[in-house]
Amino acid sequence: MTTTPTPFPVSPPAHRWRAPAAACTTVVLWASAFVSIRSAGEAYSPGALALGRLLAGALVLGAILIIRREGLPRRGAWPGIITSGVLWFGLYMVALNWGEQEVDAGTAAMLVNIGPILIALLGARMLGEGLPRRLLLGMGVSFAGAVVVGLAMSGHGGSSVLGVALCLLAAVAYAAGVVSQKPALAHGSSLQINTFGCLIGAVVCLPFTGVLVSEAADAPLSATLNMVYLGVFPTALAFTTWGYALARTTAGMMGATTYAVPALVVGMAWVLLDEVPTPLGIVGGALCLAGVAVSRSRQQPGPARGIPARPVEGSRQDEERRAERT
Repeated sequence: MTTTPTPFPVSPPAHRWRAPAAACTTVVLWASAFVSIRSAGEAYSPGALALGRLLAGALVLGAILIIRREGLPRRGAWPGIITSGVLWFGLYMVALNWGEQEVDAGTAAMLVNIGPILIALLGARMLGEGLPRRLLLGMGVSFAGAVVVGLAMSGHGGSSVLGVALCLLAAVAYAAGVVSQKPALAHGSSLQINTFGCLIGAVVCLPFTGVLVSEAADAPLSATLNMVYLGVFPTALAFTTWGYALARTTAGMMGATTYAVPALVVGMAWVLLDEVPTPLGIVGGALCLAGVAVSRSRQQPGPARGIPARPVEGSRQDEERRAERT
């Protein structure tokens, strides 16, 4: 009798709250990163800020890894670790920091939020996850909300072609990094995958070492503390909780969850920066949250709808027998 392997771990009922809690932790911390980047970015250039953030994150993750004695992940995890380390931890952070200096915040928010859509498409194509209708509908609503938030945040600043290209590059690197990380989580813990991914990202950013040292000498303490905060919380903690949740659901579903970030950014900017949101921003934030709720709602029992996922390995023999009969 052939058994079909489950695509991700099934948690006992008492532990099913852990993955949603991990996803919520990630979303809140990633939203807070936008506030810290705005402060640290006034004193640090894009590459130096990315390197400082990654060094702080790698230091914290490495210490926890040693304390927990988890060691190295299995060999099968390394292709995903290397790819996500280069693309997501390295290229994405530099491109996003640089792009946000070339375009206004609203334009950057709209362009980067193409990433979750790319994650769903790549997850369906490369991981065989499928595209349920509720996921597609929810992502459509959330993306519309992200556009509305972007319009509300847009000022009178210019948007260069370079800035637009960098934000699009960041979205592509983010999506490719997430999809490449998903299979790696089957061969190691989230802590292992993200520790070494963060280290690889730091290695990619080492050419900015000289710039980081010179800028740190002149930067105000508040900017440096914000850079350290970015490394410890939105990187070390948030990427680990992200990996924990990603290992227990689909990449497309996790990508859709990040559409809550623009809504939280609007609220945090109001509380922490005294930036009173416009009515348009409130409407956009509400759309983002509504879309996330739709995308994460449970499907009704029955045949899956939307674009079907790839057949699992165990069903190929059945398909060959049916082909022979026809």
